Amino acid sequence: MVTYKSILKLSFPIMIGSAVQNMITLTDTFFLGRVEGKEVEYLGAIGLAGVFYLLITTIGYSFTKAGQIMVARRLGADSSEEIGVITHAMVAFSLLLALVMFILMKFGSKSFFSMFVSDPDILKSCLEYIDYRSYGVFFSYMGVVAVSLYTGIARTTVIIYNALIMGLTNVFFNYGLIFGNLGMPQMGIGGAALASTLSEVVAFSIFLIYMILDKKIRVYKIFQYPKIDVQIITAQIKLSIPMILQTFASLGSWFVFFVLIEQMGKNELAVSNIIRTFYMMFMIPAWGFSSGINTIVSNLIGKKQLRQVMPAITKTAILCFAVTMGLSLSLVFFPEIMIRCVTDDESIFPAAQKLIWVLNVILALYSVSIIYFNGLVGTGATKTALYIQVSCVVLYMIYVYVVIGILDCSLEVAWMAEAVYMVSSMIVSILYLKSNLWLKVKI
Repeated sequence: MVTYKSILKLSFPIMIGSAVQNMITLTDTFFLGRVEGKEVEYLGAIGLAGVFYLLITTIGYSFTKAGQIMVARRLGADSSEEIGVITHAMVAFSLLLALVMFILMKFGSKSFFSMFVSDPDILKSCLEYIDYRSYGVFFSYMGVVAVSLYTGIARTTVIIYNALIMGLTNVFFNYGLIFGNLGMPQMGIGGAALASTLSEVVAFSIFLIYMILDKKIRVYKIFQYPKIDVQIITAQIKLSIPMILQTFASLGSWFVFFVLIEQMGKNELAVSNIIRTFYMMFMIPAWGFSSGINTIVSNLIGKKQLRQVMPAITKTAILCFAVTMGLSLSLVFFPEIMIRCVTDDESIFPAAQKLIWVLNVILALYSVSIIYFNGLVGTGATKTALYIQVSCVVLYMIYVYVVIGILDCSLEVAWMAEAVYMVSSMIVSILYLKSNLWLKVKI
């Protein structure tokens, strides 16, 4: 039986790993918000470029999540001999995908951002950030392969140590490269991008060394000559493509949202980036629990313990809500202190404080919605998940276009688009899970 303790034990290390990944963005924002004379420009640019790079990396993460679900299913069904083959497929396709993304970023970023960004200073900063950040995509994609493998086999403790190394490395290089401290060149927003890239290189190197020395993982034959199993590779591609499309639809719509915010003005974009930073920071528990429920649900199905699936998802949703709301109390009681952690520009404090109340409503909905949605994904019904995601994104984009493009509403009303998305996603996901249609899915 799945207990609150077992859910927390699996999800907590992933939560810490997600925390550090988000801390990289927060660290970039923290330092860039203190570059004298460039605060608003850099905050606006890191908002757009940060979401763009998040989209790129999350596409890779979505592919490896399919591998994670398959690993957990094979582990539950005592078919561990297939785990190595699944991992080899993840590595091969992730490297190919990383190469495609690298080429797109290096040669397509200027044309892409020029279509959406009207301010020349913000455009220049976006391109500078992406230029340095693009090199990290290979190490980022390989890193999430390792994370997905260890999450799939329910050995997540190593993720904590690796994430801490990444976070400390990023802080060190951010401090040096943005301002020219510690004998390093002063690079501004380019330094933030390079610092994040270097932290991913260091983190993956440490993870690789750990895997080589890890005797327990040798049973899965990860480092043996890759075995080609067309059936497994086909199944992984079939499972992952809808998840990649989900990510593209979800984060792509978020990028469009920030583009529309940019049309409202520099200050509105800077304020929205501050709220985005808090949003991503307090999403951390949900990301950990959602990855955990992927593994738990798939493992339960592999063990044929089908009646435990829905109770496990509900318990995880309750835990996720409690942890998220507990942490977000800092936003409720100390909003000004939290804003000062990101920037000293007091001109944007009032607008940011108004949005914080909206953010708390969004976080409450998100903490429950994402668990039910990822419980659905864990069943292997990724095509259904894609249909749900696309439908909710269409609703989201209609709302955003109407309130920003037509009605010219306030920033607070615009951000309520997130609540519209979360409610619709949660309702449809719960209805599907209760229908038991997922019982027919095979992976």
